[in-house]
Amino acid sequence: MVSSAPNSRRYAIIGAAVAAVLALIVGATVVFSDDSSPTSATGSDESAITVTCIGGSEKKGLMGDEEVQTILRDRYGITIDFVSMGSYEQVSLTNDELASREADCLWPSSLSAQSVFEDQHDKSSFESYRAATVLQSPEVIYAGPDGTEALIAAGIVEQRGDNYFVVDMKKLLVEYVQTGATWRDLDPSVPLSGPIAVSSTDPATSNSGFTLYQLMLTMLATDDVYTAPNVSEARTALPLIQELYQKQGLQASSSSSGFDQWLLQGGESHSPLYAGYESQIIEQVVKYADNEGVLTQLQSSVRILYPEPTIYADHPILALNNDARRFIEAMQDRKIQTIAWQRYGFRSGTEIGLNDVADFPSLQLAQQIRTTSPPKADVTLLLRECLTGTSPCR
Repeated sequence: MVSSAPNSRRYAIIGAAVAAVLALIVGATVVFSDDSSPTSATGSDESAITVTCIGGSEKKGLMGDEEVQTILRDRYGITIDFVSMGSYEQVSLTNDELASREADCLWPSSLSAQSVFEDQHDKSSFESYRAATVLQSPEVIYAGPDGTEALIAAGIVEQRGDNYFVVDMKKLLVEYVQTGATWRDLDPSVPLSGPIAVSSTDPATSNSGFTLYQLMLTMLATDDVYTAPNVSEARTALPLIQELYQKQGLQASSSSSGFDQWLLQGGESHSPLYAGYESQIIEQVVKYADNEGVLTQLQSSVRILYPEPTIYADHPILALNNDARRFIEAMQDRKIQTIAWQRYGFRSGTEIGLNDVADFPSLQLAQQIRTTSPPKADVTLLLRECLTGTSPCR
């Protein structure tokens, strides 16, 4: 009689080997799934969420993009409910107002607005508060060919290669804008009329306009334009800031509508100098990519002047709860960051080297830009109170 022990041992060895192979297969499948699946664990039906975010109007196109919405939904389980509101309006909402609007996050267009929110709110009253910049766009001044050439001749603008830089903005403001000088005073041959002014959206309601006034305050209040003014320095320049503001007249209340209005009303012939975001002209070029006539007109009639230094309009998401923290992570997705640049002109706030100005050969975009920091919350609030008339400009 043959003993069954050797067979038992053989079956046990075979069974262990099969189990080991199965374990390797399963393990490999898990690793493969984690690395390659377009849907993460947060994208499952069980954890699908809707995030209500109040943000600047310039991001409305990006948030309405069907591909961005699909990535947010399928990869991260997020549906975004985006509500447009001026940066300083949203960060000034009280806790009760935020709760009544069921806001999960705020998305202003500057770090200054973030600092105001954090200065006026107790962050501990929000669930897992977190703030992170995901997009950026430098403040620029839009001009036409005639105005640009006149400013070059006056030593205010300098051309380097295909790019234009405002190298003496203080001279522009003090010697021409403040004094009410006209374009003919600057250059009798220039076919432009009226006083020299830098138009913008209303800085009391719109961040692109407010960023211009932060930049002007730095230029006027400090000897070092790369250092933001303190409260004492800011007070010395506020009366002039108020004077410049009052010269503007009626202004658009939002960044997106203001730039569209400037283009529709004739660009340089309507307002020779207009401050806004760099992203706005890029979005227009993408919008009319199939219309050669419009692209040719934009290319011939619009110049992008980079103040030196300028202020970057950072676009931080202020997450008020854990759902919004997921939204921050989702907006750092490389594909979304690429879409934000290539379709809407936002420079990445998360990845170095993602933005190549060669992607837009019809535009004279600067790859490298000199920047200065915006003022802290105390100076920002002082400037805002001056512009809104809630306190004297002194």
